Amino acid sequence: MLDVLAGIGRTRTGGYRRDAWSPAELELREWFCQEADARALTRYEDRNGNLWAWWGDPAERPGVVTGSHLDSVREGGAFDGPLGVVSAFHAVDRLRRDGFQPARPLGVVCFTDEEGARFGVPCVGSRLLTGALTPERARGLTDEAGVTLAEAMRAQGRDPLSLGLDKPTLRQVAVFVELHVEQGRALRGPVGVASAIWPHGRWRFDFHGTADHAGTTALADRDDPMLRYAQAVLAARAAAERLGVVATFGKVQVVPNNANAVPSLVSAWLDARGAREEEVRRLVAELSEGPEVVCESWTPEVTFAPELRDHLATVAGAALDGGAAQILPTGAGHDAGILASAGVPSAMLFVRNPTGVSHSPAEFAEPADCLAGVTALTAVLADLCGGRT
Repeated sequence: MLDVLAGIGRTRTGGYRRDAWSPAELELREWFCQEADARALTRYEDRNGNLWAWWGDPAERPGVVTGSHLDSVREGGAFDGPLGVVSAFHAVDRLRRDGFQPARPLGVVCFTDEEGARFGVPCVGSRLLTGALTPERARGLTDEAGVTLAEAMRAQGRDPLSLGLDKPTLRQVAVFVELHVEQGRALRGPVGVASAIWPHGRWRFDFHGTADHAGTTALADRDDPMLRYAQAVLAARAAAERLGVVATFGKVQVVPNNANAVPSLVSAWLDARGAREEEVRRLVAELSEGPEVVCESWTPEVTFAPELRDHLATVAGAALDGGAAQILPTGAGHDAGILASAGVPSAMLFVRNPTGVSHSPAEFAEPADCLAGVTALTAVLADLCGGRT
C-alpha cells in the first residue's frame, strides 16, 4: 500500500509535497475512500474535512479509532502520516482474517492538514474538531500565494462556513490510538509507546528595514534587516544549547526579494521545542527584542494517560513476543496530542526509524518493523475493542 502511495505528490528530490487541499492531497483522500469502500466500511467527511471510516456504528456506542494523516511537509518523507493510515487498514484486515468480532465500533481516521505546510498552523483538522482552533481564524489562514483556507476549500467544493467544533463527531471517539514512524533515534526496538509530547510552538519574526540599492548604498547608510535576521539565527542556536531545548528558523521570506536590493522586510519563522515550557518561552523572549513577533501556534506539553500508555506497552510487547514495549517522549506534534488535550483518551505507537531522520526524503522504516507495528496495533485494537474470535 505504501508503494501505491509512493508516486503521489513526489518531487524531483524524492521527497513529497502534499499540501492540504492540493491536487496531490485530494488524490490521497480519494485513495482513502477507495480503501474504506473496499472493506465495506461506513465512511464520511466531517465538517472540518477529516475522513472517517467505521466498522460498526459509533452512534450506538462510542468506538476505538486509529489512523493518522496523509498530507506532508514540503520535501518530506514517505512514512510520516501515511504509515499510520496504511497500518490502520491492515489492522482491520488482520482482525477480519482472524474472525474477530469487535464488541465496540472500530474506526479509521485521516485528519486533514496535520503538518500545516500550506497555511502555517499544524493539526488544523483535529484543532477545529476539538475547538482548539476557531473557525474564524482557520478561514483566514493564507498560503504564500495569498489564497485563504476558505478559498482553497471552496475551490474543492467544500463549505468553509461549516468549520468548527464538532461535538457529535468527537462523542463517537472513546479512545484514539495513532501509529507513527518515530522521528528520532531514541527507539531501540521495532515498536514503542509515547509517554508525552514536548511543548512546542511556531513564531513569526518580522525584521523591518529600508529597501535600497545593493550596489550604490554605502554600508554605513544601510538599514538591512537581513543582518538582524542572521544575528537572530545564531542567537537562537546559542540559546537553545544553553537552555537545553531545540530551535530553528526553518522558513524565511524576503521583501522585495531582489538579488540587487537591500530588503525592506525579512519575515522568518522560528520553531522551538523542549521538555520544559519555561525554557522554550525563555528562548523566545530572549530573541524578541527588536523584531515584531507573532505566535502562530502553541501546543502545551501533552502527557498521555499513564494507565492507558502502560497497558498498551504491555499489550504491544506481548504481541511481539517480548516484554513491554519501550516508552519514550517525543518532540514532534501529532493529532493524538490535540485529542488528548481535549480530554479524549489517546495513545501513540512508534515504529523504529533507523536513520532518525524525518521531514526529509531520507526518512525510513524497515519493512519488518512496519509489519511489527501492524502486529502491535492489531493487538492493541483487539484489546481496546473487546469482542471475540
